[in-house]
Amino acid sequence: MPRKILKRLMPEHGTIRNHKYLSLFGHRLHDTNLWHLNRHSAAGAFAVGLFCAWMPIPFQMVAAACGAMLFRVNLPLSAVLVWFTNPLTMPPMFYFAYRLGSFLLNRPPHYQHFEVSLSWLAGAMTSAGPPFLLGCVVLGLVSSAIGYMFIHGLWRWSVSRQWKRRRRGR
Repeated sequence: MPRKILKRLMPEHGTIRNHKYLSLFGHRLHDTNLWHLNRHSAAGAFAVGLFCAWMPIPFQMVAAACGAMLFRVNLPLSAVLVWFTNPLTMPPMFYFAYRLGSFLLNRPPHYQHFEVSLSWLAGAMTSAGPPFLLGCVVLGLVSSAIGYMFIHGLWRWSVSRQWKRRRRGR
């Protein structure tokens, strides 16, 4: 069941291979492990994709592709999962990451009046940067671990359910 759902949601193999930012990986994209979908590759792809989704960097898909190639997990699935962060979800996610980082560093949240200037940005990053980045890393690790365990367990449950149905059908 998860395999059928995931195959339907994933982009086509050629679409990923021909993506302009992913073309820099060249022949490495032809590794069959990056395109195979099984319990381990799907769970690993969820871990890589969810971790990269929490990273406040541009081109998260490229980072997810690098992680998928490094850990040899399903590349399309890990690239799609970074879309979890989008313009609608980023503000609450990153605010929560900042609040968590402030809590972990035992710092009170610091709010500044917003200005459009480089000096304001530099000042905001020196005071808010460390808690924000710590919160992003912690939430990335936690969500990737939860995603890995959830998909791994869901896949096992689905396969065992299919086996029980087959046994009853005989």
